[in-house]
Amino acid sequence: MARSVAAKKNVKPAKPPYVLDEQVGFILRQVWQRHSSIFARDIGTNLTPTQWAALSKLAETGPCSQNQLGRLTAMDVATIKGVIDRLTARGLTETSQDPEDGRRLLVSLTRAGQQLAEKLAPNALAITRETLAPLEAKERETLMMLLNKLR
Repeated sequence: MARSVAAKKNVKPAKPPYVLDEQVGFILRQVWQRHSSIFARDIGTNLTPTQWAALSKLAETGPCSQNQLGRLTAMDVATIKGVIDRLTARGLTETSQDPEDGRRLLVSLTRAGQQLAEKLAPNALAITRETLAPLEAKERETLMMLLNKLR
C-alpha cells in the first residue's frame, strides 16, 4: 500500500484543457495592465487613456460629432459622453451646434486642449516605445501588424 502511494506522487497530473496563462485574453490583459502603468506614470498630467485618446484624435482630425469621435476612438456612446463631459469641465474641449445639422453637437479642442495635446504627444510616443521596448524592431512591426489584423 505504501508503495502505491509513493508511485502516485511521482505521476504528474494531466495538463488541464484550459490553462489561463496560455489564453490570448489573459495575456492581452496583462500587457494592457503593464501599458496602463507606464501611461499613468509618464503621460505627465492627470489624464486617463480614454481622455488622451479623445484629445489626440481631435488634434488629429479636428472637430467632429461626439458619436463620430466615439467610433474613431472605439468608445461606446456612454463612455465617450463621460470622457467629453470631463474634458469640457477641465476646459480642454468644447461643444457647439453643427452648422450643417442643428441637431448634432460638434466637439472640438479648446486652445488649452490643443496646447496640451501638442505638449503631451512626445510623452505618448515615449510610452508606446517603452511598452514595446522588450521587442526587437522587426518583432514590434510584426506585433503591430498582427494586432491590427485582430481588430
